[in-house]
Amino acid sequence: MKVEWKNEGFEWIKAIAIGIIIFVFVRTFFFSNYVVEGESMLPTLEEGNKLVVNKVGFEATDLQRFDVIVFHANEKEDYVKRIIGLPGDEIDYRDDELYINGKKIVEPFLEKYRAKVFGGALTGDFTLEEITGKGQIPEGQLFVLGDNRRGSWDSRHFGLISIEQVVGKVNLRYWPLDEMEVTF
Repeated sequence: MKVEWKNEGFEWIKAIAIGIIIFVFVRTFFFSNYVVEGESMLPTLEEGNKLVVNKVGFEATDLQRFDVIVFHANEKEDYVKRIIGLPGDEIDYRDDELYINGKKIVEPFLEKYRAKVFGGALTGDFTLEEITGKGQIPEGQLFVLGDNRRGSWDSRHFGLISIEQVVGKVNLRYWPLDEMEVTF
């Protein structure tokens, strides 16, 4: 009887250890948790929202316009922003409307915020060339903006980001629970 109990106990310990190793491996290489800091993505994401970021479920070619991503802004900070411009795009913002390659593009995620803003443009007028000195976004680069255009530090300020800086796409907001949402 004692030998069986020891064997069963050892098997449980082994199963738990393997489970922890698998969890750490998946967490390290496939998904990460992030906590939103700041107001740059209001009203889509708020301070304190907890996110799951898919780190490997995409290739650089899978990144789409309007995906919400996390990227390394510098050695100490990661930012969460929305992809607006992809390689080859020409970006022009005039009369508070986005134009990509000369075509007006609707940004439905801004409607909620536009309703709350009084007076003046939400985004402000600019062209990609004014910001970066380039007419088109080069291969391997992205143009990103926060949804809170009046309070976001984004590509209008620091320029284009490299696709290599991208940590992953935001796939899930899991906190607060009443605002849980899958993909953005």
